Amino acid sequence: MLDVSFISAFLGGLVVFFSPCILPIVPFYLSYMAGVGMGEINSDGELAPGVRKRAIASSIMFSLGIITVFVLLGAAAFSLSQAFRSYQDAFRIGAALIVFVMGLHFLGVLKIGLLNRQFQVSGGDVTKMNVWSSYLIGLAFAAGWTPCVGGILTAVVFTASVEETATQGLILMLVFGIGMTLPFVIAAVFIKPFLAFASKFRRHLPKVEKLMGVFLILFALLIATNSVNLIAAWMLETFPAFTKIGSSGTL
Repeated sequence: MLDVSFISAFLGGLVVFFSPCILPIVPFYLSYMAGVGMGEINSDGELAPGVRKRAIASSIMFSLGIITVFVLLGAAAFSLSQAFRSYQDAFRIGAALIVFVMGLHFLGVLKIGLLNRQFQVSGGDVTKMNVWSSYLIGLAFAAGWTPCVGGILTAVVFTASVEETATQGLILMLVFGIGMTLPFVIAAVFIKPFLAFASKFRRHLPKVEKLMGVFLILFALLIATNSVNLIAAWMLETFPAFTKIGSSGTL
């Protein structure tokens, strides 16, 4: 049976991508990595030869950079959790407090300036970008700890840290990273339709932000009460099809 926590991690990654502090900057990242200006991408004509290819290759490397940091964070969290098993209750409460505060931030109850920072690429000649530069930018982006990544990432890292094995924890972080970055690669493949979608979806971002705040607070309460497994139980009861996924040996 497929571990429902993997599904939750993947969905968490998707939510992060469509959050107010990630989605609005995606078009600029695509432009930067493709080596063209936003005006050229938004024009009605065809893209210049090689633009889409560069965007796809760069988005894949950018995604790998992000995933690398997430997996390393998961490994570090699991190691610390195992090294200080006698303090796992304190670790759980600390994680719950962080997630709860970030939830309040998204709801607008608290405004924490530190959580409003975003990683931005610097200006310059975009034509000098290459796939390895994109990988380094992905590393820097993930390490920048934007607020949207920070809230859900903390919850996923905590879940990974208390998995039965290190492998399970690392796979969980890998799935989260894929959930967050897969839409970025898809956006590079369908770069012009995506820009049109992003422009229309922008008006819904405040609603997404509030919804994230509610989910983070609920998840913080589950972490604090050591009841995270209730999510898996509810999903299995509500969606019985999950019990069949992986029953034949596949995820």
